[in-house]
Amino acid sequence: MKKIFAQLFILSLTLSALTSCEDVVNLDIPSGDPQLVVDGWVTNQATEHTIRLTESAPYFDNSPAKPVLNATVIVTDDKGKVFTFKDLKNNGYYVWKPASASDSLGRIGGTYTLNVKFGTEEYRATTKLNRVPKIDSMTYFFDKLPVAPTDGSPQEGYKPEFFARDPTGAGDCYWIKSYRNGKYYNSASNISTAFDAAFSPGANSDGLIFILPIRQSVVPQIEFALEKDTIKVELLSVSLEAYYFLNQVRIESTNGGLFATPPSNIFTNVTNVNPNGRKALGFFGASGVSTFQTVIDAKKAKPKNG
Repeated sequence: MKKIFAQLFILSLTLSALTSCEDVVNLDIPSGDPQLVVDGWVTNQATEHTIRLTESAPYFDNSPAKPVLNATVIVTDDKGKVFTFKDLKNNGYYVWKPASASDSLGRIGGTYTLNVKFGTEEYRATTKLNRVPKIDSMTYFFDKLPVAPTDGSPQEGYKPEFFARDPTGAGDCYWIKSYRNGKYYNSASNISTAFDAAFSPGANSDGLIFILPIRQSVVPQIEFALEKDTIKVELLSVSLEAYYFLNQVRIESTNGGLFATPPSNIFTNVTNVNPNGRKALGFFGASGVSTFQTVIDAKKAKPKNG
């Protein structure tokens, strides 16, 4: 008994020492010069296209990103066509508008080069708009969580699932985007990607129907669609470098907790024409887009394992 009390006493002293030796450390991190940040994506859809330009900020600066104004933003394709983007609202969002309702910027198989002139610096990025398969259909089934969510979100509802087949020929990459009642699930942690019909290279999934977890990534895993919700899914073709960029964004956005790894710089395809000039951040990509939309109807729900 005395031995047990002695061990408990030593343990209490140890815990006391651990909790009483906390010092506040103020880190003096150099800010460095701001860098150009590019957020731009072009598609084969007949709609407006926007390229956002901002400046990077110090690590602990949580204020809104500072827009880059008075830049020259041009996209050219491999056939010599020029698309000029203009900052119409003077807010760093550079927009290209189609001349007609059927006018699209991108085309399947086209190569696109972004050129940005900002001050004395000139930046460039090149990407290709790859093929994309048609989404054949979307179904949904009713499901219920065993325990009610603590955040007040629904415990039960419908899980949508889309069906599409990856075309034959290994190496196709995709980004799955989804919308609920017109609202895009734009959280970085919700980014869903595919390599051929599976998650990554080496899965031997070329030419197959997208595997189950990818098909059901239409809404985040912990959420449900509800009766009369309008659910839309977009399947976007992306380049291999865009596939790795999107995956890295997702990984870094969820890199936290006890087992977090040191943060790393996210890959960019935007380079300065002058090798000795100021570096850039962000990404410029191109996508073919396939879309499918449905309205949740309880009468049309499939059996969960059907």
